[in-house]
This record gives sequence, structure tokens and C-alpha cells, in this order.
Amino acid sequence: MKGLIGLIGILSATAAIAAQASPKWGYECVQSRCKKVEAENRVDLVSLGVCRVFCGEDIGTLWPKPTGNVRVGNTLAHFDIDSVLFKFPEYKNQQLYWEETRQRFLDQVKAKVTKSHVLKRGGKKVVVEIVVNKEELTFNFDTDESYRLQVTEEVGNVAVKIVAPTYYGARHAVETLSQLIIYDDIRTELQLISDVTIEDAPAFKHRGISLDTSRNYYSVEAIKRTIDALAMVKLNTYHWHITDSHSFPVVIKSQPDLSDYGAYTPEKIYTAEDVRDIVKYARIRGVRVIPEFDAPAHVGEGWQKKNLTVCFNAQPWSRYCVEPPCGQLDPSRDALYDVLEDIYREFNEMFEQPFVFHMGGDEVSVSCWNSSAELQQYMLQRGWQLEESDFMRLWGQFQDKALQRWDNVSPGKVPIILWTSRLTDVPYVDDYLDKDRYIIQIWTKGDDPKIEDLLNRGFNLIFSNYEALYFDCGFQGWVSDGHNWCSPYVGWQKVYDNSLSALAGSKVSQVLGAEAALWSEQADDYALDSRFWPRASALAERLWTDPSDSWRDAESRMLIHRERLVENGVAADSLQPQWCLQNEGDCPNVL
Repeated sequence: MKGLIGLIGILSATAAIAAQASPKWGYECVQSRCKKVEAENRVDLVSLGVCRVFCGEDIGTLWPKPTGNVRVGNTLAHFDIDSVLFKFPEYKNQQLYWEETRQRFLDQVKAKVTKSHVLKRGGKKVVVEIVVNKEELTFNFDTDESYRLQVTEEVGNVAVKIVAPTYYGARHAVETLSQLIIYDDIRTELQLISDVTIEDAPAFKHRGISLDTSRNYYSVEAIKRTIDALAMVKLNTYHWHITDSHSFPVVIKSQPDLSDYGAYTPEKIYTAEDVRDIVKYARIRGVRVIPEFDAPAHVGEGWQKKNLTVCFNAQPWSRYCVEPPCGQLDPSRDALYDVLEDIYREFNEMFEQPFVFHMGGDEVSVSCWNSSAELQQYMLQRGWQLEESDFMRLWGQFQDKALQRWDNVSPGKVPIILWTSRLTDVPYVDDYLDKDRYIIQIWTKGDDPKIEDLLNRGFNLIFSNYEALYFDCGFQGWVSDGHNWCSPYVGWQKVYDNSLSALAGSKVSQVLGAEAALWSEQADDYALDSRFWPRASALAERLWTDPSDSWRDAESRMLIHRERLVENGVAADSLQPQWCLQNEGDCPNVL
């Protein structure tokens, strides 16, 4: 616990200066907890935000918890929001990035001020000097996202120095700096912790979410708001599951009928300009956009005029797929691969040559392919049978041809991500997938023995094990009575305790990271924020920090962090009554 005596002495002299009615409550630190007490005849009390920074954990209310050396002093400096000066690196290609980062920082600080309050003016000048070692803006699995942040108080101003190998690490440091600022609602002042040193770096390279924009459409504005929230917690990946059997919302100029017939309405589309705008918006915020075109299953709407699919919208659907409408590509059609190459080429262009590409490969149905007499004939003519192993051979052939078409349009052989499936099972994974080219994304349960098979074969993995990272779980069934297939609901506690080190054991070095997935059968713009937040923040700390303690140790910080999301316009779910936030430690049931 840090003492508050010196801090109280600094603040009490200004306690009488407030633009709003005198507060009836304040806080004091008692046994490492902030205790709510009546303010009458007390000048030594501080606001909840101030108390929570200095009482208890050495890291204050930072989220995610830093991984390196942290030193937080016990002094605050009142500063002037209009006197914050940034000194950026002089690299020309970073200037736009830094200007937007600066504006984002100022907006976040201003959002801290209670809207009905009149902010006390004056205070010290803040000078933020940023040193970045590399000019390049390459952002892949090898990008160094570490940083060092130091805050020192000087005569008349507060000096902040940020040093990082890359823009992205320095950007993370600015995000941390925003969390070192507190709005003191007793004194109506913006305060900056003025004696801080933090060394920080992420535990895992790949930290993100996956959003399905096919089952229901999401506006560009909603996607950008999600990216803003990702940036707040240093999640660095937006995996865009952009198409599926339900709709084809992305415009492919060389194949316009895909969106003409596949989008829900002419307005519910993503143009190449929309995609480029989102990619740029995300990169400035330290977020990579990874495109997914799921195939050969999960296709349907938009392909009506192509004559390249099997079992599209077949009924009863339960014979051919896991949910309506069914649909799979027909690997026997030579014309299919020309269409795929067009899609891949335009994806590569609009996503600005992504460093990794997701090819899906989820839930291929043998019964779907086996329902086509033409496809059966194609297989029999080649001396194949119609057993599962033969359909796996067909799938492997499709994957090889599709990969070749991607390589035709993409410079260099970028890594390819596939979901776990029958093709990633033994023995098919040995026959058809190269560990040096493919990354496998785990969606089955964390105790699935297939995980060990893949690790033993040298594959790199991304975890989205559904019992801890599927954020659509626990809602009502939409094709059946009762709850959906992956119930129960996944609370933030389970997300936080989903240790990748425990799941992978001695081979954790082959784990790139994890993603929380939102499949959107029962979510759209209006539910997006509450589905992801603040649960995705729990994932952020798991992936950035890989903490050894449990969610119980993080709960009080999580409540503060949820308020931070809300003040920045993210409609994050409430986790407890606000009484629990104001009465720290009185709600958890400690057994």
C-alpha cells in the first residue's frame, strides 16, 4: 500500500475550490482499500479515482497490467489540458499517425471530465517527448510493441518521455499515459501522476477479436468504435470474418453479382474504399486487420448465378450443415478458381497486402458434397471412392488450388490461417497441410486432444476455444428451443483465467495468441458493444500480461476499467451494481 499523507497535503489546499455543489462523500485508503466516508468537516478526503490510483496495487488502475518494471510514486500534478505539447519523431511517414494519436489522447482526457462540471483552469504544462527507433510502419508477428514510459515533475511543467523501437510500441505508451490521468471530481481538476517509470511489452504476439459481418451487418461506424476499444486495451488484431452463407456484403468489382445478389440491401455493403478506410483507421490505433474468406463451406448468398456451389439452401438443412442456409463450393468446377482468384486479388488490394490471410476451412460437410451427382461422378472418374477419406482428398485438392490462386496475387508466401476441422485432424493434416505455411486457429474446447497433435507436429496456434472465447454463447437458441449450442454464457472471469500457458504447456512458444469470437446470428450494431466489452478487456490482460493471479485479483481494476470504456463511448456491459465500485471489496464472496 502506498501512503496518501503527502498527496492529501498537496490536494487539501485546493479542496474548497469547486464549481459544483460540495460533495457529500469522499474516500480514504484503509488497509489497501478505498473506503467511502462522509465529507462533512473533512478536507483530507480524495476522489475515488485518486484514491484507487494510490491505494492498494502498485500499478494503480492500469489495464492491462504492465509486464516489466513499474514504479509509481505518490504525487499528482494539476495540469492544463490546453498546454499539452507533443514532440513527435520527425519521420515523415509517421506524421499523420502521430497527429491522430495526439487528437485521440486529448479526446480521451477530455472524456474524463464529468459533463455537468466546470473544469478548473490552469495547472502545469505537460511536454510529451516521443522517441521511436524505426521509421518503418511494418506491422506483423515480428513487430516489437514494447515501450518505456517515464513521467517526472519539473518546475512549471511535467515531462513525459516515451521510448520505443516502433511506432506501435510508442502508441501503446500514449494509451498507458492516458490511464495515468485522473479527473478529481472533488476539486474539478485534471491530475497526472507525476512520478512514474514503466517498462512494458506484450506476452503474446497475436491479441484480438474475430467479428462475423455476414449473419448480421455492422456499420463502418460500429466497426471503428470497436477498433477504438481494442486500442484502449492494446489488443492488436481485428479478424474480419466478412462473408458467409448468409450474405456477401463486400463489393468485388470484377465479380459484382456476389454483392449485388448477396448483400442484404444495396446499402449494407463494404466497398473497397470502406475497407481501406478501416484498415488505415486500425493501423493508426495499433490494430492489424486480418481478412477471412471462409471456404469451401460457409458460402451461399451471392453465388446464385455462378453454378459453382453444392447444396445451397438445401432442406432439411440439418442434413447438410450446422445452420441455415447451407452451401459449399464445388471443387470440381474449374471456373471456381478463376472467381476465387478475383476475390483474392481484390482482397489483397483493399486490405493493403495483409501479412497473413485467413482461408477459413470451417465445418465442411461430407453429406453436402455427397448430395451432388455431378461431384460424385467427378470423383469416381478419378478412381476415387465416396468414403470420408476420399472427400478429404477432394478438400485437400481444393485447398492446394485455392492457395495457388492466392499466391498468384499476393507478393511472397504469407502465412495462412485455418480453423480446426477434419482436415486438421490426424492423418489428414499430415497429408494436406504444411506446418511452415499454415497456422491453425483452435475453436474446439481447450482440453481437445487435437491441440497436442498439432503442437507435436510443429504447428503454430491461435486459440479461440469456445468455452472461454466464444462471445455468442449463452443466449437463446434461434434454430431450436432453449439456449444455443455453446451455452453457458462466458463471463469475463472465465476469459481472464483462460491461460494459454496452461493449455499449451511446454509448447506455449508455438502459441501466437488468441482471439475472442463473436458469431453474429443474434447480434448487430445495437448489441455489438455489450457482447465484446468489457469481456474482451479480460482477454487483453490475459494476452498482454499472462498474469499468474486470478480474476479475483483483477476485479476491482476491472470495475474501474469498465467505467473508462463507457466514458469513451463504448456501451460496455455493467458487471456489478455501482455500489460495489464505490465500496471496494464489499461485494466479492471470498471463500
